Amino acid sequence: VQLQASGGGLVQAGDSLRLSCAPSVRTYNNYDMGWFRQTSGDERVFVAAIRRSGGFTYYSDSVKGRFTISRDNANNMVYLQMNSLQPEDTAVYYCAAHRGILSTIRSGTAYAYWGQGTLVTVSS
Repeated sequence: VQLQASGGGLVQAGDSLRLSCAPSVRTYNNYDMGWFRQTSGDERVFVAAIRRSGGFTYYSDSVKGRFTISRDNANNMVYLQMNSLQPEDTAVYYCAAHRGILSTIRSGTAYAYWGQGTLVTVSS
């Protein structure tokens, strides 16, 4: 399974970005999809996830109300719409595929496949 993430860039505080992830897997619809982020020297931190059906979404407290995860199962795409970006959102963002039980959807160790990451930099 390959996951190609894109859409990162340099923006100012208050701006928006949309990240995209294209999983190259025939059984894409069997996976929950998540976004994590990592700053230099830190662990990858959960940002958002969406169930395989697309019916349920989950967010970290730090992004709730500002970020929206969505998926287009017909076209094998996952998106992370990021609004009201702040300097503390600066990180490398990774998309990942999860096939475990629901209770592990926020845990990076439960994700089997990861994309290469896309850098988001928010200036103040």
